Amino acid sequence: MDRPIAVFAAAELDEHAEPSGHPERRGRLDASLGGIPAAELDDAVVMREPRCATTEELVRAHDAELVDRVRDFCAAGGGSIDGDTYAVPGSWDTARRAAGAVLDAVDVLERGEADVAFAGSRPPGHHAEAATAMGFCLFNNVAVAAAALVDRGERVAIVDWDVHHGNGTQDIFYDDPNVLYVSTHQSPLYPGTGRLSETGGELAPFSNLNLPFPPGTRGDMYRRAFDEVVAPVVERFAPTWLLISAGFDAHRNDPLASMQLSSADFADLAVRLQQLVPARRTVVALEGGYDFDALAMSTGATLSALVGEHYRPEAASSGDVGEPIITAARQLWDL
Repeated sequence: MDRPIAVFAAAELDEHAEPSGHPERRGRLDASLGGIPAAELDDAVVMREPRCATTEELVRAHDAELVDRVRDFCAAGGGSIDGDTYAVPGSWDTARRAAGAVLDAVDVLERGEADVAFAGSRPPGHHAEAATAMGFCLFNNVAVAAAALVDRGERVAIVDWDVHHGNGTQDIFYDDPNVLYVSTHQSPLYPGTGRLSETGGELAPFSNLNLPFPPGTRGDMYRRAFDEVVAPVVERFAPTWLLISAGFDAHRNDPLASMQLSSADFADLAVRLQQLVPARRTVVALEGGYDFDALAMSTGATLSALVGEHYRPEAASSGDVGEPIITAARQLWDL
């Protein structure tokens, strides 16, 4: 395949304008996409403009009342939704396009037109719950795509390596036996959810895996967790699709957290996950990440690794912080 990576992003259509000084700002998507030429992937990538998700698609994951509320709030001029989350008139189309990017990424792989797909989604989505926009997020982009796949009879694994717990994704699928949600995140940290004991609802026991690592955790512990916990749990679930909520704010340079990962660590994690699902069934969707250089390096390294290339602008990181979480998870999940 001449161009094995499909990228759905339209930074030039980003009208989600941030308040002064807000970390979730325009420029994040440009920074992420800057990792593609840095990794010398231009010839491997086809860029496509994502469509806007429809209301019908959004309400597979969200309450209709939330969708109406966000639309009306934007139409009325926007403002602050909570202390972290904002919207402006252009946020309505931009947020729907962020969800549409993940839907398009699924579709292009299903048609066999690429090996890997990247959804450059802004604003991010994983904090948006079924009925609540929060944590910089208006709609849950990955959840919208996962819900569409479930409607088609697929089994979906969502692996979220953003440094913050994806409370929204957990909320939406906690009782859905067709979706496995896996989150590695820093704890304690916003939003305060994501305990190891949160393993799924009554209708979907052991469909929700949280690995709440302490500040300072490095790549070696993540790799070990993926080998000893995440991979066995995903294999047992036997998904037909993998959606990666790729927040790059666990990078050591990120200003909003205290983890110590490098861009090479994200590349290693992506390859481990890709091996757990059939070919052409891996979607990478941008979530957090607030240092522009880290965004570029991490995006480039991740996409490069997924097509068998070796762009590694930083060395992998190592350390022993976080080991007790892996031990506890293995015991809880009988691994």
